[in-house]
Amino acid sequence: MIRMSVFYPSGEGSTFDHDYYRDKHVPLCLSTWGLDGAEIDKGVDGPYVAAVHFRFDSPQAVQAAMGNPDTAKILADVANYTNIAPVIQTSEIV
Repeated sequence: MIRMSVFYPSGEGSTFDHDYYRDKHVPLCLSTWGLDGAEIDKGVDGPYVAAVHFRFDSPQAVQAAMGNPDTAKILADVANYTNIAPVIQTSEIV
């Protein structure tokens, strides 16, 4: 099992619309990539204002999702909820 986490570092001048992220962006990711769900974090204390965690069956499934032509729509949608450059971490769940 592979987890792809997307972190949004907090910083001066950064903006993040949590409602849009939860209600529009993450569902767009799920439908585009054919996933059942995701865990969304709203930062309370720490270096990140938000994060999301997606689970994939294999590294190949992550590669297929990233190679999906509709992933471009996901990337274009980022500007609708934040001005933060995300940090992506891909991990094997052990």
